[in-house]
Amino acid sequence: MKNILTSKWFKFAVVGLIYSLWVIWLENYWWFIGLAPIFDMYISKKVHWAFWKKKNPPDGKQTKLVEWVDAIIFAVIAATFIRMFFIEAYTIPTSSMEKSMLIGDYLFVSKTAYGPKLPNTPLSFPFVHHTLPLSRTKKSYVEWIKRPYKRIAGFGEIKNNDVVVFNFPEGDTVALSVQDQSYYQLVRSYGRERVWSDKRNFGEVIARPVDKRENYIKRCVGIPGDVIELKESQLFVNGKAQEKFPGVQYDYRVSTNGTAINKKTLDNMKIAEADRHTYPNSQFLYPLTDENASKIKAMSNVTSIDKMLAPSKDWDNNIFPFSKNYPWNVDNFGPITIPKKGVTIDLTIDNLPMYERIIDLYEENELEVKDSVIYINGDVAGKYTFKMNYYWMMGDNRHNSADSRYWGFVPEDHVVGKAVFIWLSLDKDQPLLKKIRWNRLFTSVH
Repeated sequence: MKNILTSKWFKFAVVGLIYSLWVIWLENYWWFIGLAPIFDMYISKKVHWAFWKKKNPPDGKQTKLVEWVDAIIFAVIAATFIRMFFIEAYTIPTSSMEKSMLIGDYLFVSKTAYGPKLPNTPLSFPFVHHTLPLSRTKKSYVEWIKRPYKRIAGFGEIKNNDVVVFNFPEGDTVALSVQDQSYYQLVRSYGRERVWSDKRNFGEVIARPVDKRENYIKRCVGIPGDVIELKESQLFVNGKAQEKFPGVQYDYRVSTNGTAINKKTLDNMKIAEADRHTYPNSQFLYPLTDENASKIKAMSNVTSIDKMLAPSKDWDNNIFPFSKNYPWNVDNFGPITIPKKGVTIDLTIDNLPMYERIIDLYEENELEVKDSVIYINGDVAGKYTFKMNYYWMMGDNRHNSADSRYWGFVPEDHVVGKAVFIWLSLDKDQPLLKKIRWNRLFTSVH
């Protein structure tokens, strides 16, 4: 048995089988050519593939330096393979998903849950996203090779209420000095000419491929074909109120008899210091879950507590689709139907704002409007058939989340994976010895 396990033919058979299964998973059978060099590595040994090693060292051992190089090369290749096809680490940088997820949560995202998305730009610096280490502007990738969208088989599809990581849909264009803000929101606020000309405040404006756009994490509240609607902050999906999640929270105005809310109480409620706002006349603004709102309401020094709701009649022009035809706001929105692949809609000047980004950018058509007539790829268009599925993503911190209410639908080719579990959680507001949230370590994401 020992002779069999150490046989070069057995090693070739095992490696060749694993490689063949990977090629079948990719559904790109040209990669079977790779069996030839694998055969040579284990059997014929005509080519010295590990060129950094001495082929026949005098005592049969490599130098320490060569061993280190060998280990580093293997680690980089293995980690890159795992990160691309199986699982990737991610951190929560903002409060948009509180209280379900907290700032400082470090989690793993499963690529196999929905199927790994093959990179659009495969030539890039390992272990970084879109920018080189120690730089805010230098790209970590080159676009010599560009690949179309392709997702290989996974274990399932996105379901309602999954916590999903995806590439930011409005991240196709970025002002480098303010990368944390949507370029399109900057243009709506300041005008395109100023954003492009004011290099001091906005920096250079660049384009990014889909796989190099910022990673966002939200809850998928609408899948293709769903009808969603917000009424006074209550979300309805296909006419039914969304199920309650313990972590969902809203902004509340709290009034007291002149005394402040105890700091330790706010710490126990996991309200970040950055989210605690104080106003004149003993008024405070906090993001609160239903449970925390009930606790604060019961305090003896609290005189009133009110959920901060935008009146239904007030149009917020920062809310998708940024049109007076849809006078919606953060708490009152819709109804809206999530686009589904293969479904055909009637296209009019009135509903074009809802779909123009899909038609023009996500599905790469030439879209023009001349004399109130819509042209797609040069032809008059009164209908449109969607080429991809789309999703509606929202943060659980409903009044402090830049989500689909602000930039619309998330295309399927932007989906990265499913948040699976938290492996570390650090509280930046606590001193060194109390930073680790021990109760969150190795907990699953719901």
